[in-house]
Amino acid sequence: MKQLSVHELAARAHDAPASLQLLDVREPWECALASIDLPGVARLVIPMGSVPARLDELPHSRSVVCICHHGARSAQVVAFLMQRGWTDVYNLAGGIDAWSTQVDPTVPCY
Repeated sequence: MKQLSVHELAARAHDAPASLQLLDVREPWECALASIDLPGVARLVIPMGSVPARLDELPHSRSVVCICHHGARSAQVVAFLMQRGWTDVYNLAGGIDAWSTQVDPTVPCY
């Protein structure tokens, strides 16, 4: 499984934001607490349990970076997407928690 560190995501978002699709697989209440919003980067919230029914919303034309709280749920979604034919898909190592502590301390930890 391919993973991106939070620093790699920040660099890619800076260099080529239109090439990325963030897929946040957390529950809506979690997204209300903290989220990663990067200028020019598309963001889609689909809770993990809803991903199979909403595959048609995910692009094959951009790198899909799956995020969750710590990286476990998003890793499962990456594996699922790879089984369904996505090749340019990544897990955000450490999730939004790592983003909060290593990249953007304005994003709340929860």
